Amino acid sequence: MRIAYLPHTADIRMKIEGDTLEELFQAGLMGMSRILSEQGCGKAEERSKRVAISLTAPDLTCLIVDFLSEVLLLTYTEKVLFCEMEDVKIGNAAISAMLLGTEMITLDEEIKAVTYHEAQVVQNGKGHWETRIVFDI
Repeated sequence: MRIAYLPHTADIRMKIEGDTLEELFQAGLMGMSRILSEQGCGKAEERSKRVAISLTAPDLTCLIVDFLSEVLLLTYTEKVLFCEMEDVKIGNAAISAMLLGTEMITLDEEIKAVTYHEAQVVQNGKGHWETRIVFDI
């Protein structure tokens, strides 16, 4: 799993990559959590909050953007920073998973939206899944 933050004028742009679709979605989740809080979720044993999520979309690109958008909404409404998933099932442009996170007090950065700009989930020449995600801050 690889995450690279790329320069962008008024937004935060990141490129994520994973050997599998699950790793790609996990990289997106982890990358977004690190934007929201530089400290991240802390230790695994501190991730006491669990929320089930299930989404479908027209394609994988829409699915990852919708997934991150839903997690962002849950972050703000539940006041939980999500950094990990378990029981992940991805197939036919659908995902279900259990999100794991920690209660948060403050955020280092506020994300207004996860955008579709530049997003395109593809398998690269090495067989890894990758996309770019632009966050409106």
